[in-house]
Amino acid sequence: MVDAIKGLFISCDVPMAQFIVDLNASMPASEKFIVRMLDPTHMYVLPHVGQMIKSKVEEFRKQNSYRPC
Repeated sequence: MVDAIKGLFISCDVPMAQFIVDLNASMPASEKFIVRMLDPTHMYVLPHVGQMIKSKVEEFRKQNSYRPC
């Protein structure tokens, strides 16, 4: 019998994938969301965390953006 899990496919560059992996690692065991790492730039995650990942990535990008004085 085959086990199937519904998920979201994420494709990104290596640094962003590492950010998502670190975000997953910071969660309690019951809230971990990465289903499978396919390679360093592709992964499946649980579908209900899509918006949370988007908001965390947006927050991370705002913190790491260059702003001329």
